[in-house]
Amino acid sequence: MDFRIKGLDPKPFAPLFALSDAALAERRALRRTSDSKPGFPCRITLRDAEPGESVLLVNFEHLPVDSPYRASHAIYVSGARERCDVVNEIPQALHDRLLAIRAFDERGLMLDADIAEGREARSLIERLLALPDVSYLHAHYARRGCYAARIERA
Repeated sequence: MDFRIKGLDPKPFAPLFALSDAALAERRALRRTSDSKPGFPCRITLRDAEPGESVLLVNFEHLPVDSPYRASHAIYVSGARERCDVVNEIPQALHDRLLAIRAFDERGLMLDADIAEGREARSLIERLLALPDVSYLHAHYARRGCYAARIERA
């Protein structure tokens, strides 16, 4: 089964990069400089930031549904202008990490979930998307628990 993984739209995050550190703090956000790779996975590009690259750590509501699963978590974003959009590929930031992949129905209820190393996640993605009531998947970085990306049928 074909699947599509897209990074977040960069437009809502772009204005944040012009803010002072104090203004970011008012929005519960922090400016960081990548000091290792891997270590700062951008949710726009779905790649790790290069050492020395400035990123923002922000709280992001990744599951804005009217269900008990409504959720937000801290994520890194870079100043990228283009987002990742791939079909049948696992982007680098997912490929290189242990993933928790969760399957949701159209009402935002979790139907199934499992864990896989990113480089081996294709079969899990295909299995979960093959379930009849699944509308989409969310990938999370299993060790830190934070949102990584949304996965849909292509």
